[in-house]
Amino acid sequence: MTVSIAGTVRHIRFTTERPHMPTTARRFTRSAQALCGTAAVMLLATSCGSGENDGELETLTIDFATYNPLSLVMLEHGWLEEELEELGTEVQWIQSHGSNQANENLRAGNLDVGSAAGSAALLNRSVGADVHTFYVESQPEWSALVTTPDSDIQGPEDLEGASVAATPATDPFFFLARSLEEAGLTTADVEVQALQHADGRQALENGDVDAWAGLDPIMADAELSGAELVHRDVDFNTYSTINATADFLEGHPEVAQTVADVYEQARQWALEHPEETAEILAEHASIDLEVAELVLEERVDFDIDPVPGDDLRQSLEPVGPAFVENGDVDSQDQVDEALEELFFTDYAEQAEPSDAEGSEDAAEEADIAEDEDA
Repeated sequence: MTVSIAGTVRHIRFTTERPHMPTTARRFTRSAQALCGTAAVMLLATSCGSGENDGELETLTIDFATYNPLSLVMLEHGWLEEELEELGTEVQWIQSHGSNQANENLRAGNLDVGSAAGSAALLNRSVGADVHTFYVESQPEWSALVTTPDSDIQGPEDLEGASVAATPATDPFFFLARSLEEAGLTTADVEVQALQHADGRQALENGDVDAWAGLDPIMADAELSGAELVHRDVDFNTYSTINATADFLEGHPEVAQTVADVYEQARQWALEHPEETAEILAEHASIDLEVAELVLEERVDFDIDPVPGDDLRQSLEPVGPAFVENGDVDSQDQVDEALEELFFTDYAEQAEPSDAEGSEDAAEEADIAEDEDA
């Protein structure tokens, strides 16, 4: 596979090296930070301020992402902070701009809980990350092959020799790989420009690439601005999953169950309040309401079983060979073993919607790590 870099690439890595972290958080009121210093925000919260496996956790680090609308619903209402207050656990939010970034932060211990496509979660486990999928957020059709209106590319069969923007280790990248395979091509037949999702859209609009493996809601915004989705296949999109480190899931069961319960409250709320959910997505993603409505009404299904199970497994099984073909994983056996160990179902099976009331100013009052890419 030929991979070239167009422009500045952020958060794109093919190794498990430690990524750059968000800069200092907005508020430093926690006793754990006073005891452990600035480095505490870059370590698992279990490493400072709580006894090993005693179930206590001073600070939960959890991500929010525009590709995970339920995380935005939770952030907006402050339900998680309210529910965890009685356990003595504070919440710090870190934004993920792609599954690859969430996985990097999970591997490095910068996140306890992170959002990723099912394919990305499986890849993370396949390369040795001790991380599990413990909740399924939605079934999205969030990726497609995108071109400009005047392009001669009408589908993946026209991509031979073309340059395509895609974010490695994410669903759009594997959507591209599987679409090429269906057309009798491989990633070796195209020039992949390794760009984060938003940069991929910009590269397409600037004429720096011929096509882009898009991701919603950025893709929907581009579509309503004139871009064309020339190849779609919902079966090539894997589920939106919530993942956590094994240390967190096994060492902090009360907090982990609370996270699952609040996600379940958010999922039920989103089903009952589609208009308000679209407004929240539009605000946090800085997109028009029309774009958010397109994403949520046409391409996201929250009415699913949130327990990782057969549907997710069947979605992931066809992705494994792409890991091996691309050189991300050494063997199919390695992928198969990772898939057998990926699911941690206990908390989703026991999840009941929390009854947190939240507050109108929750998002403004939330502890959000400043984003150096913002």
